[in-house]
Amino acid sequence: MIIEQRFTINYHYNVHFIADVFSIHNTTFSDILLTHSNSGFSPSLLFVIDSNVGMRHPQLQQAITNYLDQRSPGKLNTYFLTIPGGEKAKENDHAYQAILRAINQFNIDRHSFVIAIGGGAVCDVTGFAATVAHRGIKLIRIPTTTLAQNDAAIGVKNGINAFDKKNFLGTFATPVAVINDSAFLKTLSQRTWISGISEAIKVALIKDARFFERIEQLAPAVAERDEAAMQETIIECARLHLQHIANGDPFEAGSSRPLDFGHWSAHKLERMSDYKLLHGEAVAIGIALDCTYANLMGYLGADALDRILELLWHLNLPIAHPLLERTEELLRGLHEFSAHLGGVLTIPLLTSIGHARNVTFIDEQVMQQAAKRLIAISQSTSLV
Repeated sequence: MIIEQRFTINYHYNVHFIADVFSIHNTTFSDILLTHSNSGFSPSLLFVIDSNVGMRHPQLQQAITNYLDQRSPGKLNTYFLTIPGGEKAKENDHAYQAILRAINQFNIDRHSFVIAIGGGAVCDVTGFAATVAHRGIKLIRIPTTTLAQNDAAIGVKNGINAFDKKNFLGTFATPVAVINDSAFLKTLSQRTWISGISEAIKVALIKDARFFERIEQLAPAVAERDEAAMQETIIECARLHLQHIANGDPFEAGSSRPLDFGHWSAHKLERMSDYKLLHGEAVAIGIALDCTYANLMGYLGADALDRILELLWHLNLPIAHPLLERTEELLRGLHEFSAHLGGVLTIPLLTSIGHARNVTFIDEQVMQQAAKRLIAISQSTSLV
């Protein structure tokens, strides 16, 4: 006998693009609380703050308190937890357990909200804790880096690293809302500001040749920290990212992962560098490596490859690293990536700017040649 059960769930959330989320004149955050609070309940709020954000914005907690005093839809119990920023937040379960302890200690229930304020790693680990505690607490993400605002924090994935593997533990869960506050970007270091652009380049390369051309046009302004140019890039990258989630495979049931273009080596390089490489920097190298490999295999033309490498170069993004010389260790990333995909290696490779194809086999000798070629190019005085 078979009893069939079938149901459909509609997922919906908004990504807001604003400035100064906790200004008392800005109603975005209070409107979200009001919209998503259950009638008859007084929700509690747990703010999980990236230590890097706390250091650069020492008045943040007071600003949040003042805001809620004037804008909250009712009496709220508000709590704060600061956790280390950067990929180290995901490398073990210390931050994850700290968030769970806070959820337990402060009685954060399913009528309450957990608000992640920080870079992509802090949003990841906070989202993971929020979605496993009580089988899910309402999550609001306020990403504070270019990379988190255009990629890492706007989707439905949460996770931490385990067993020496990237994102081995994780969940798929939609946030209540994502708030991209451009004011947080103003205090980023130049290195962090620029590294997030690699994700925009990634999505443009696999999905939209016109967007890639626009990034080429905006590159000088972005490199000079032009806020309007950066906002245009972030918004378009986010739009393409969310479009892919809606129209593709949001919970990654299959092995095809276009948005993981350039990431098999990026994840490995991050770990090999003990996370001295930022994620965006590792992605830039991963893009350069896979595009050079695609060129050597005859998939991608030389002119397209030159444009890609020149754009990365002009944005001061790395196209190579001495770690590429450790090819045996690097290439183990292919097998780890295959395991992450469910045992079937599927790598997106460019055939032209804006178009990609999936391959299920990588010629490791050719990939080694690609790595050596990039090292040689990076050591020269120009790309010509």
